[in-house]
Amino acid sequence: MPPLARPASHRGLAGEVADQVRTAILAGELGPGAPLKEADLMAEFDVSRSSAREGLLLLEGEGLVSSELHRGTRVRALEPEDVEELYTLRAALDGLAMRTAAKKGASFDALDAVVEEMRHARTNAERVALDMKFHDAVYEVAGHRRLIESWRAIRSQIHLFLLARIDGDPTYRELVVPEHLNLAAVLRVGDVEQAASAAEEHLRGSYEKLVGRNDRPNRDSLD
Repeated sequence: MPPLARPASHRGLAGEVADQVRTAILAGELGPGAPLKEADLMAEFDVSRSSAREGLLLLEGEGLVSSELHRGTRVRALEPEDVEELYTLRAALDGLAMRTAAKKGASFDALDAVVEEMRHARTNAERVALDMKFHDAVYEVAGHRRLIESWRAIRSQIHLFLLARIDGDPTYRELVVPEHLNLAAVLRVGDVEQAASAAEEHLRGSYEKLVGRNDRPNRDSLD
């Protein structure tokens, strides 16, 4: 595996390992199916086998890695059923988040700031990270505690979904700013139904691109 980061500190070693491997996965440095061996993590971060194993278990709990007998632990590759479940669950959560945020009539300046960062992003991995940051901000504006907890529970897998969505797709770079500008504008109008419809349309586009690409011949997984 490629070098990930600095050696782990002695504070929360398993969590530190998980944090740094997570960062590498979500930055696209470790792609779907990449092996994650305990021995490599031990050497990379100068930690014990138990800390390396616990770190991988934390990531498995987030749905970022999967472990199989005789194959070890690997970065998770989203299968069709994963994509379908993530899409339908996120559609429900985002619809409620947009509805609730639209009702608030609050300041949406934080969303504008993220869109401005998107304009200056250099890579698609950076754009995806900012895409997630934008939706984090929508949930924060909504201020619905249990909704936010539900979003956080699937957030890492949604990030994987977006990384898979952009793979080989040049349109993402052109669409990411105008689509999120539109979402912010819709929220400012304060129309709850329009906000929900905008969320649904926004997500459907990503889902259709990912599923359509997977339907091509000789593709075994949504990676």
